[in-house]
Amino acid sequence: MSPLSQFRSEKNAYFGNDSASPLTDGQRERFNGLSYFDEAPQFALRLTPSLVENTTEIEIPLSTGGVTSTHRWATVIVEIGGKQETLTVFREDEYAPLFLPFRDGTAGDETHAVGRYLEVHPLEDGNLWLDFNYAYNPFCAYNDNWACPIPPPENRIAAPIRAGERSYLDPEH
Repeated sequence: MSPLSQFRSEKNAYFGNDSASPLTDGQRERFNGLSYFDEAPQFALRLTPSLVENTTEIEIPLSTGGVTSTHRWATVIVEIGGKQETLTVFREDEYAPLFLPFRDGTAGDETHAVGRYLEVHPLEDGNLWLDFNYAYNPFCAYNDNWACPIPPPENRIAAPIRAGERSYLDPEH
C-alpha cells in the first residue's frame, strides 16, 4: 500500500469510527468513506519559498462569521494549468505548522465550495514540500458546527487542481 493510500485509509477509519471526527453521530453511522481524486504525481512539488518580510498578524474570515488571526510566512510559485501562480503559506506563530488554505477551479463543483487546505512541510535544504494529493476539506465541509478559515483572495486561482479530497456527499442527502 502506498503512503497516500495508507493515509487515506487511516483518515476514513478516523472519520467513520472516532467520536472526535467532524461527522455527527448520524453521519458516522452512514459513512462510506471520503472521495478522492486519483493520485496526481504532477501535484507533488518541491518549491523554494520566498519569506515574507512583514509578518504582522492578519485576520482571515471564518465560515461562521468572525475572524481568526495568522501570519503570512512565505510565498511559493506553483505552475498549475500551464500558468505560474503565487500562493501564500501561513503560520499562526513561529512554532506552528505551515498551512496553505486555497481555492481552485474545482471549488463548488468537484470540491468544497469554500476551498481546501494543505499542510506544507519544510525540508532540510530550506525548500518546501507541497503535495496537493493530501489536500483536504476543512471540517466545516462535513458539519456546520465547525468554523473554518476561508482561503484569502491571494490563494484563489482559476485553474483546477484535481488532486486530494473531493466534495463530501452524505449518503442521506
